[in-house]
Amino acid sequence: MSDDIQLDNSDFLNSLLSGNRSMCSKIIQEHLKNQIPVQYLYENIIKKSLYEVGELWESNKITVATEHLASAIVEAILNELYFTIVGGKKNIKSVVVSCVENEFHQIGIKMVSDIFELNGWNSFFLGANTPTNELIKFTKIIKPDILAISLTLNYNLPILERMIQEIRKEITDLPVLVGGQAFTRGGKDAVAKYSNVIYLPNLNAIDLFIKNFQPTN
Repeated sequence: MSDDIQLDNSDFLNSLLSGNRSMCSKIIQEHLKNQIPVQYLYENIIKKSLYEVGELWESNKITVATEHLASAIVEAILNELYFTIVGGKKNIKSVVVSCVENEFHQIGIKMVSDIFELNGWNSFFLGANTPTNELIKFTKIIKPDILAISLTLNYNLPILERMIQEIRKEITDLPVLVGGQAFTRGGKDAVAKYSNVIYLPNLNAIDLFIKNFQPTN
């Protein structure tokens, strides 16, 4: 990804807050026509805007309805972009991606899934609120190269830790990637103590990790 790209997300954010789905879509499509990489749009336009929406909601500056509408618009745009993402050559590597159990914010992990797809991986997107026991069963069946888990709400960090502990009882050596908005408020040390659990702060770091990943078996 080029380091010299500098785009302002304010137009996209304002369109999200006003519920203008068509304008949000138009902004993203114009950037794509201008050869802006999907990874950049995800990290610096869509994700940045969603984080700001979340902060506005937490500070009671917007209603929960506005926050839900913004999320729905972004999910629709991600669906629009999917066929752009999956057109490349596939390799044999695979990843299972999921939210923390009891969390319903799945946009972040959907973008993570798409970054893997952009790199040619087969991504199994389980979405929001997948029970830990079902996640483990599915992972043991698929036998992916990586498991990725997203944490959006900081108060669910203990749930993530319990998930990691349960996963390690059943699958001892699988690399587990963790990340999400919750870690902007701490929690990195809590997951660092677990074997082969890797915190990645953003989509750019995930993209770089994927490109340099070498399976151990």
